[in-house]
Amino acid sequence: MALADKLRKKAQHKLLAIDGGGIRGVLALEVLNGVERLLRKRSNNPDLRLGDYFDYVAGTSTGAIIAACLARGMQVSEVLDFYKQHGSAMFEKASLFKRLYYEYESEPLAQKLREVFGNGADGTDLRLGDASLKCLLMVVLRNFTTDSPWPVSSNPAAKYNDRRRPDCNLDLPLWKLVRASAAAPTFFPPEHAKLGSKDLVFVDGGVTTYNNPSFLLFLMSTVEPYKLAWPAGEERMLVVSVGTGSFPAIHTATGGSGPWLLDNAKEIPGALMYAAQNEQDMLCRVFGRCAAGGHLDNEIGDLRNFAAGPVERRLFRYVRYNAELTKEGMAALGLPSEDPVPLRELDSVERIPHFQLVGQAVARVEVKEAHFAGFD
Repeated sequence: MALADKLRKKAQHKLLAIDGGGIRGVLALEVLNGVERLLRKRSNNPDLRLGDYFDYVAGTSTGAIIAACLARGMQVSEVLDFYKQHGSAMFEKASLFKRLYYEYESEPLAQKLREVFGNGADGTDLRLGDASLKCLLMVVLRNFTTDSPWPVSSNPAAKYNDRRRPDCNLDLPLWKLVRASAAAPTFFPPEHAKLGSKDLVFVDGGVTTYNNPSFLLFLMSTVEPYKLAWPAGEERMLVVSVGTGSFPAIHTATGGSGPWLLDNAKEIPGALMYAAQNEQDMLCRVFGRCAAGGHLDNEIGDLRNFAAGPVERRLFRYVRYNAELTKEGMAALGLPSEDPVPLRELDSVERIPHFQLVGQAVARVEVKEAHFAGFD
């Protein structure tokens, strides 16, 4: 199907959103591998790519890299090979002086991304608006210059994608956008980009409220100002959301004075990201019909079978695949329940095989044909 066909209103639309999480993107890729295998079997098409099946893919940080690769038309196995082969190169330690600002050099990662996104239809760097993309693409960055979340879409009808604008977003190199979305503060330096006469600085989209971009993707597909206005309804729209592992932390009391300043500095960013990720997930389960998804919290459970809510009819079918990186979560997947704390790091390249095992277990236990029934 041509990209032009995916842009128009039609009977059904299928959306895919992928969380941020550094090298834990390997976990999400193994889940996506399971999804791709299932869809190939359903369609009797052994060459089907997720970029062919989904109309709109989105990602934040490492999820942006994966989403862009899928929109490029890559098989999941090819993206997985990219992570396994180049993971170590992407996390090359910066000099001691530079480590006062960030831990890793940006150039090795940038170079690898240029290799993947280096040849568009005109022979130059692949641009966000390149006609060779198989589906619509949205990536989430944080615009440090304007101090705001910056979800950038390849939708040609979007306000800032007008080709007559000198600062048209469609002209941005794709490798630069995904490198910017993955520029995690303290890990990588920010990414600079020139857009028309503007010099902009971008950092990781994971430090916005959209580390999980699933509900945002639904809004950008349906709300009129985004210029798609695709029809909603649980028989008309499928939203698949894939995580990179979650890990609710349990802390013991520290006395009347509370946590130390350093403890707060280390814990608060992750706590805010976890809360924002869960909020996007919860919104999708409330406004959509949740067909798959784990426990959210002890008060509301998993929201898979509730009756009363803010909408009389659900707006989409929702599927959430993720793993809880706790001893209990590992045991539920049939994996050894040893201490999973090392799996939580964004840069644990040496643990790629472990992330693969967890992702494969999620695919084996959670991915079901019924989740995609009626969406061909």
